[in-house]
This record gives sequence, C-alpha cells and structure tokens, in this order.
Amino acid sequence: MSPSPGLTVLCFGDSNTHGTVPMSGPDDLARYSRNGRWPGVMAAELGPEWHVIEEGHPGRTTVHDDPVDGAHKNGISMLPALLESHRPLDLVLIMLGTNDLKARFSVPPSDIGISLERLARMVQASNAGPSGQPPGLILVAPTPIEETGWLAGMFAGGAAKSRTLGAAIANSAARVGAGYVNAGAHASVDPLDGIHLTSDGHRALGIALAAAVAEWSA
Repeated sequence: MSPSPGLTVLCFGDSNTHGTVPMSGPDDLARYSRNGRWPGVMAAELGPEWHVIEEGHPGRTTVHDDPVDGAHKNGISMLPALLESHRPLDLVLIMLGTNDLKARFSVPPSDIGISLERLARMVQASNAGPSGQPPGLILVAPTPIEETGWLAGMFAGGAAKSRTLGAAIANSAARVGAGYVNAGAHASVDPLDGIHLTSDGHRALGIALAAAVAEWSA
C-alpha cells in the first residue's frame, strides 16, 4: 500500500547536505541558511505536513575511517544510531560519495557504488520504519566535482572519477531496489572550491528531490 503525505524523511549526507558554503580556505565554516539548503528547500516544496531531518556531516564518507580528519567521518559507523534515534522514518535519502573521491582513499567509482550498497542494505535491514518495518530509500548520486581552489590537491584525480560515479550509484540503486536521483542533472559545484554547491544548485536540487519524494509517496 502506498504511503500518504505527511511523512518523516531523513537526509543522510555530507557537507553538501549540511549546506557548507563554497570555501576559500580551511577556516571558512559558513553555512547556507536553513531555507537555502536543499533539505530546507525540499521541505518547503513538500509542505508543512512533512518532517525533513537534516543529517549532513562535512567530510562524511560512505564506509571509510578518515586517517586525517578522524574515524567519526565514517558514515556506516554513524548510520545505525541515526536510524534508531530518528525512527520511525518513512524514507531515507542518502547522498554520499564525494569525500570518497579524496586521493587519500584511492578507490574507484565502482567501489564507491558498492559502499553505497552497504549503506542501503543497512537501511533495508533495519526496523527504523513504521511498525518496525524498514524505511523507503532513495540514493542520490552527488554532483561531479572540479579540481579547483584550495581543495584541488586533496581531491587530485577525483574529478574524472566523479563523472562516472553517477552510473555506479545508479547500478547500486537498481541492485538493492532503491530509488535513484542524479544530483548532477540539477546542480553544479562552485568553481571557488570545486566541491560545494552553489546557492542556485541547492534550490534546484531541493526542488528536484521534493518531486522524487512526492512521486515515491504517491
């Protein structure tokens, strides 16, 4: 039976879910306004009956302990607690993979897709949905990156990988039976740092994801 409107959605992601403003250096910690970040835009589009939970952590990876920034950046370590603390959840959106493109991890897009599958199966094996059932799931492929600005060295080689990451995540979504949205079809990164979305990108992505959520709930 299809769910009805008025549901709870968890947005699990990294700095582009957190709403980090494009950075000129490591001390830039600015964040777009609540209504300017894509989860806020999505919430406004869906309407007041919907509860959208922002869970964006800058630097979050899919399954990797970060040897530089810390083990707490590992998404697969954090997800179980979040599923429990926010349940019941009707739907989970996962937009991760950008930080896996850092040179320090040396993983191909196919491995990032498999890592997203691990996260997806964790959601699908959980009792975090209504009546102890698993929540619905949409995987969102992150926007392709550019190797520009102060983050260029950290993401060396990542730009080329990011251009095939969407296809890898689409394949993963199909294998686990999850929904799929390609953020790169709606948003672009700011050339200041090549990683973080423009304000227009946040708005466009929020509108696109609201449409995907509404279609899921129909």
